[in-house]
Amino acid sequence: MKTKQKASFRDYDVIRYPLLTEKSNLLTEKSQYFFAVSLDSNKKEIKQAIENLFHVKVVAVNTLIRKGKQRVFKGRKGLQSDMKKAMVSLEPGQKLDMTTGV
Repeated sequence: MKTKQKASFRDYDVIRYPLLTEKSNLLTEKSQYFFAVSLDSNKKEIKQAIENLFHVKVVAVNTLIRKGKQRVFKGRKGLQSDMKKAMVSLEPGQKLDMTTGV
């Protein structure tokens, strides 16, 4: 039987924060969760970080990079930063509780 690993500092650097939107809330019923992750992380690192932090079994990880866009705010031009998102699919029957922060 596999023992639970402790979360390392790198795990906290890989996973930035959960993305809580209407679409992501609908997909939680299918055991799929969205996270903002660091731009230099890969799928293996994301999978390992989720398993170590939340003690769940990850089936698949899909990633995408949203390129930064130019925006105008109060007459000043600015540039949004690039953002990497990860959709994590868990084994059937497993859940994460994103609202409590545990």
